[in-house]
Amino acid sequence: MNCTSRKHSLLGCCKGNELEDVTATKSCFTFKKGQVIFHEGTRPSGLHCINSGKVKVTKMGSDGKEQIIRLAKPGDVVGYRALMADTNYSASAVALDDAVVCFIPKSQFLDLIATNNEFSSGLMKLFSRALGEAEERMVQMAYKPVRERLAEALLLLQKTYQQQNGEDNFTISISREDLASIVGTAKETTIRLLSDFKDEQIITTKGSSITILDPERLFKICHLYD
Repeated sequence: MNCTSRKHSLLGCCKGNELEDVTATKSCFTFKKGQVIFHEGTRPSGLHCINSGKVKVTKMGSDGKEQIIRLAKPGDVVGYRALMADTNYSASAVALDDAVVCFIPKSQFLDLIATNNEFSSGLMKLFSRALGEAEERMVQMAYKPVRERLAEALLLLQKTYQQQNGEDNFTISISREDLASIVGTAKETTIRLLSDFKDEQIITTKGSSITILDPERLFKICHLYD
């Protein structure tokens, strides 16, 4: 009931007895960086809500390469589409850094859909937003050059996680493999383009950390072909 991320979550719709029931039935788990929260191809048995940390939702391509299809932050729910469709997970969820994830059993999730109109409406909005983001990503992958996609990926990281940061210049620690998986390119290409951005004083780097110095330049780059 005292979850600090609840007000930013789909579960913020729960009130009174519903909230008490969710609190009584949920479980919270700690995942270390790189640990899998759920595996692609397995059957969902409940809803996962990010309490703290960062999570990536990944899909394995036919070439065996990982593609990051979504980033999740505290308050976000993951795995809801498979749960609603009663199908296996079409992607995996993995901790990008140390994370705490709450798990709500499927029966509790279905009860909320049946009895809480605000919860059901919020879930439909999540589906609509996810569909729009998937369509936008398809266009980016099909038409935008890699340099533009990298600029887009850096801005996506800023948009998703800046609220947790609080600094004037947004900084995030992310492996070059993960960044390449968001962009949809090779790690070597990502490293080369990051070096170009650094030379142009758009970003600066230190180890795995990237600091965005000029988000306006990134915005112009990623909309160059619009």
